[in-house]
Amino acid sequence: MEENKKSIKFGVLGAGRGMSIMDFCKNSGEAQLAAVCDSDPVCLESAREKYGDDVEYFMDFDEFIKCDVDIVVLANYANAHAPFAIKALNMGKNVLSELLPVQTMKEAVELVEAAEKSAGRYFYGENCCFMKAPRTMAKMFREGKMGEFQYGEGEYMHNCEKDWHRHCHSDPNHWRNTMSAFYYCTHSLGPLIHIAGRRPVSVTGFEAPFNKKMLRMGAKAGPFGVEMVTLDNGAIIKSLHGVGPVKYSLWFSAQGEMGVMESGRNITGEGVSKLYVDIDSAEGADDSAIRELDTSDEYDEIAKEYGHDGADFYMLHNICEALKGNPDAEVIELYEALDMFLPGMFAYFSVLEGNKPLEIPDLRNKEERVKYRNDTRCTDPAVAGDMLIPSYSKGNPDIPDEVYEKLKAKLDAFYKENR
Repeated sequence: MEENKKSIKFGVLGAGRGMSIMDFCKNSGEAQLAAVCDSDPVCLESAREKYGDDVEYFMDFDEFIKCDVDIVVLANYANAHAPFAIKALNMGKNVLSELLPVQTMKEAVELVEAAEKSAGRYFYGENCCFMKAPRTMAKMFREGKMGEFQYGEGEYMHNCEKDWHRHCHSDPNHWRNTMSAFYYCTHSLGPLIHIAGRRPVSVTGFEAPFNKKMLRMGAKAGPFGVEMVTLDNGAIIKSLHGVGPVKYSLWFSAQGEMGVMESGRNITGEGVSKLYVDIDSAEGADDSAIRELDTSDEYDEIAKEYGHDGADFYMLHNICEALKGNPDAEVIELYEALDMFLPGMFAYFSVLEGNKPLEIPDLRNKEERVKYRNDTRCTDPAVAGDMLIPSYSKGNPDIPDEVYEKLKAKLDAFYKENR
């Protein structure tokens, strides 16, 4: 494809998860891959072989962000995005943070303040918002076809056991093995926050008990968590997500004053490319009928070549449009990113306090930041210090060494087969 003279220059941290972003730069004509950074020389060399010598390659992030790039993409470990985002914002760079934005309230305060001072913009990569059904649901609410948002449900139940040895490198201290059941919450909750267009104000959390699947995986948390979230208009969201369910489920439902919309369910083989709606007339008469909505648009053929049901394309295309000055580009910026994430963080705090309802702070307000400026509560010992909380609310389970030895054997076999 002929290079677009107005293409956006991307610098990508993380040559593994960042591959879909790098492929977008290579194939879309909207962006240019200018630089790649990774601490693993093997990953870096693989990127060089695929993307060529016209790209700059780095192992040091501080050198990497000095490059001439329009946006820095953070596709590194999900618990380590905030420090890199803050560094890039302090240099005036635009930032795209893959999941997740922060892991402590201290990081959240520092990230907000860096973004407010920066000449750069912060974008959040919650790609589930741009899958066909949730993307269309958000459009319907914005056009006023559903009335005021009243209730929603989201599920991201990802049975990760099959590939957990690769996800965590058989390391008992990997962030995925030490995170709580609530940490990876924005795939289920994020699209509903985006659809509703409202701010979460309170949450109650519930955690499923530790089970044999999580033991086999070497993961120290409950298999899934539930958040019951109240929005600023009184509407309610139920968010269900986890890495240790029996089966996979990705599904969304939203109710407005005039009707209800639901995506297809993976268990039926339909998935989130399907969307069904039942809407009353404007006068409130119950004359509706359930029908399937067309979720396609002019980018369908292009988007299907990209990951996550085409969602990666829409997310990146919209960010490019925003950076080119399009005020109507649909993007997720910092405050909305925190609205997607903080309910999960505070849902776990709720569980630790006996399922007590907790208020969700609004860091748009400077006075609310004071309380959390030094709050390092999280499950990561390297960050939490003396505020360390357990990965599982009843105390971290004792996982025998042989569990990780078995996972290491599976990992070694995988590498041997895929050399």
